[in-house]
Amino acid sequence: MTKLDGSDADRDHSGHIRESSDGPVGDPQATAVEREPLTFDREGIRTGFLTCLPVALGVGGYGIAFGMLARQAGLSVAEATLMSATVIAGAAQIVAVELWAEPLPVATIVITTLAINLRYSLMGAALSPWLERLTPRQSYGSLLVMADENWALTMRELKSGSNRGAFLLGTGIAIWCCWVGATVVGATAGGVIGDPAQYGIDFVLAAVFVALAVDLWKGRSTLVPWLVALVTAIVAANVVPGQWYILLGGLAAATVEVIRYDE
Repeated sequence: MTKLDGSDADRDHSGHIRESSDGPVGDPQATAVEREPLTFDREGIRTGFLTCLPVALGVGGYGIAFGMLARQAGLSVAEATLMSATVIAGAAQIVAVELWAEPLPVATIVITTLAINLRYSLMGAALSPWLERLTPRQSYGSLLVMADENWALTMRELKSGSNRGAFLLGTGIAIWCCWVGATVVGATAGGVIGDPAQYGIDFVLAAVFVALAVDLWKGRSTLVPWLVALVTAIVAANVVPGQWYILLGGLAAATVEVIRYDE
């Protein structure tokens, strides 16, 4: 951070403090993340992959559950695997196969999965200060493999002052590999094991999110948006049909944080 010492180097001809591209010189709000340029290389991908691997293995647990549910819904192993490889959205995929029926309720599935996945617009917006400094190919390529788990890890990584722009892509590759591989295992064994809930496999998703929440806890200041999201989601789940409570909870928490920040 530049020191303000009253020298001409820090002031223009009128005596005012000059502003850099990151804000006023000496601005305490300027962070290392805002000042440092991002890199996008194999090292960033490798670091992201290895960091996310333990979490990705947990994701594989409910990837197995999805594969089983997909087989019960009538999908073949190839179809379930193709869906996981191209969609990469665990909660939306599980809801989709639970709604699978003959005739296929296309409109219901599309609207429901849209409601679930709209949260990604908020998550992408949170990453925009870093992604906008990457090329379109780098940023959009990384977003293709973004999930809840690696988004949380990436937010922590970038807020720590890291300049690894490829971290999100590396974590996404780890998620993708475990998710697709677990889908194959689950779909193959789906006809043998039966209901995954009897083995507790369906709880893996909740367990992963609890672990991520603990890691993201920043003290009492974190409690307010979390409680707002929780209360809003519970109320919405009992009032609004479908899966809209997920998005509404996130929007409510984001609104509270914007108000608190402005104050």
